[in-house]
Amino acid sequence: MIERQPGDVAEFRRRIKVERDALQRDKYRAVMLALEGRGAPAITRALGRSRRAVQDWVYAYRDGGPDELLAGKSTGQPTKLRRDQEACFRTRLEAGPTEADNVCTLRGKDGVRILESEFQASYTLDGAYALLHRLGYSCLTPRPRHEKNDPAAVQQFKDHAPLL
Repeated sequence: MIERQPGDVAEFRRRIKVERDALQRDKYRAVMLALEGRGAPAITRALGRSRRAVQDWVYAYRDGGPDELLAGKSTGQPTKLRRDQEACFRTRLEAGPTEADNVCTLRGKDGVRILESEFQASYTLDGAYALLHRLGYSCLTPRPRHEKNDPAAVQQFKDHAPLL
């Protein structure tokens, strides 16, 4: 294999010296060994990497140069609920339960049902909780109080209770 551009060998030597990431360093080393005339089996033995990975790295250099070996950012899986629908979902949650919901408080499984019926987005319960967390919601709720709770009577008891 020959250099794609004059000076690539010197550039790879420089990058190998300064690179801290072991995988990235092995990519540079694989291309260096290929430029020196070694075959894929010899490179895989020298680096302890798979033949397919070594070939992919060398082909990437051949097709695009040294910068093609740099790792790109992984975008991940796209969200099921479109970003423009998130504000609508948040508004729906802030409005509280409707008569059709037939509940007094919205829970996680109600969020899953709302997402599926109103937004056509299929979520698991864990996925719905992850979405709610990303939207800034928390699963923490205040402790419920009984309707006959009298704060004045509680304070009077605390003030006049005998010491134990």
